[in-house]
Amino acid sequence: MKKLFLATSILVLSSACTTMNPYTGQTQHSNTKTGAVAGAATGALAGVLIGDGVKAAVIGAGVGALAGAGIGTYMDKQEEALRKDLEGTGVEVERVGDNIELNMPSNITFASGKAVINPTFNGILDNIGTTLAKYESTIVHIAGHTDSVGSAEFNQQLSVNRANSVRAALNARGVISERLLTIGYGESLPVADNATEEGRQQNRRVEITLQPVTT
Repeated sequence: MKKLFLATSILVLSSACTTMNPYTGQTQHSNTKTGAVAGAATGALAGVLIGDGVKAAVIGAGVGALAGAGIGTYMDKQEEALRKDLEGTGVEVERVGDNIELNMPSNITFASGKAVINPTFNGILDNIGTTLAKYESTIVHIAGHTDSVGSAEFNQQLSVNRANSVRAALNARGVISERLLTIGYGESLPVADNATEEGRQQNRRVEITLQPVTT
């Protein structure tokens, strides 16, 4: 139910204003002024991704919390840096309220049925890790997904392993462990039809949601 609500929140926010990013040409959703409905949805999304215990651990590790208008400005700058760094890589960058979402499909992340990071993905993780280490006032929520090939049990563990592989890679690039949360959804949340190879490739993915640490 939590993930279902997460998807619903994203849908509500995505229906708000959209603009064209001047650096990449990608369509992006408005950020600092999404209105009362978007604000309420974002607040609920925050409850899904991080709890008080996680926030306390991150702040206790020396990460500064954000407040007021500074939240949107901080995330604006981080989004701009990520869009520049990831232009042309195949990683989708989307702004949802005060959160930033990165969608990394299987053609650049993992081979089918594997949780070992592709060599070409390491360069992308270098860029992401550098930006996340610079903009440290965010929680990094890493979600692994698979297609439906194989058993549900295998795919569940595979999705966890993929999320953990990305977590370890980002940690090695200077992102402190307290900021890194992982979860595996297995084959339960497809974004395309598993009956086609193209659809399965889209479903084999890792998603990262960056959420500001707020007071």
